[in-house]
Amino acid sequence: MLFDDTYKTIEHQGEGLFKDRSSRFISLAIPVTNEEEVKQHLNSLRKKYHDARHHCYAYRLGFDKSVFRINDDGEPSGTAGKPIFGQMLSFDVTNILIVVIRYFGGIKLGVSGLINAYKTAAFQAITSTKIITKTVNDIYDIRFDYITMNEVMKIIKEESLDLLAHNYESPCTIRFSVRKNDSLRVSDKLMKINNLTITFIKTA
Repeated sequence: MLFDDTYKTIEHQGEGLFKDRSSRFISLAIPVTNEEEVKQHLNSLRKKYHDARHHCYAYRLGFDKSVFRINDDGEPSGTAGKPIFGQMLSFDVTNILIVVIRYFGGIKLGVSGLINAYKTAAFQAITSTKIITKTVNDIYDIRFDYITMNEVMKIIKEESLDLLAHNYESPCTIRFSVRKNDSLRVSDKLMKINNLTITFIKTA
């Protein structure tokens, strides 16, 4: 059985606005790939909405969805970060940060009211952008003699490999990306070329 080498994420930033009893919930769904990007976006939003009462968020990272975090930012435990994260689970998306910024209107909403507000605001942010499917790819470096350039380029063209970097001065080097489920077949073909060495870099 083949590994599921696809995952869902959002194409661009989405936004939403939910209001309940004078409180405003501004939501943003932002595509991210690592925790450093998450920190940068959070810092930027805290500066932009510095007068807001709460900046609640959740994020999920990696094609395997293994990295995630939720934050209630002062709201009662489980009323903000969890319902935000729940929307990520519902849409099965990763590499995403959702921040919901609350301007308190002076009237308490209660636990159920807060859960509904943060859930709805997160839903609005996700549905205002486009969900796309991406492939999980393996990245390799190959090193070979210039004399075998035609053989290498023939395989690259046949397999529609994505070239990330190259140096065509002998010994030649190429870094390429290949879909996970095609990875073994492509590396086997390349290794049949004389004096070619192939090095796995990472899965992304």
